Amino acid sequence: MKGADERGFTFFTNLESRKARHLGENPSAALAFLWRELDRQVCVTGTVASITRGESEAYFRTRPREARIGAWASMQSRVVSSREELEAAYRETEARFPGDVPLPAHWGGLRLEPVEVEFWKGREHRLHDRFRFTRDAGGWRPERLWP
Repeated sequence: MKGADERGFTFFTNLESRKARHLGENPSAALAFLWRELDRQVCVTGTVASITRGESEAYFRTRPREARIGAWASMQSRVVSSREELEAAYRETEARFPGDVPLPAHWGGLRLEPVEVEFWKGREHRLHDRFRFTRDAGGWRPERLWP
């Protein structure tokens, strides 16, 4: 996750990756944030949609040059024969873009727009606190759940 605001949770990926292909077929997804040391967890479920090319471009420009080259060089989720092949692809891409590294057409951002958010707090004897907030036409409806 690279951002969160009133619209949802934003992340970036190779749009030809397994993850992006799966989300293209079924845009329902979930995020889980675990803070084991604090005995806390937040789970978010919702629908994923592409963000604008301009938003992807703005974020891409903040990435280190090496990461931008890697976005071009990597055929994410596909089989690579060796580490040497991966490193050769990186070197070839680095030579291809001696200056600015533009945003690849196959790379961009997605946003999970939450429909449901659950907050979990671990408690003694497995009597955990669980609160679910479900979005409806009037806003967010809270409910307490059994552990």
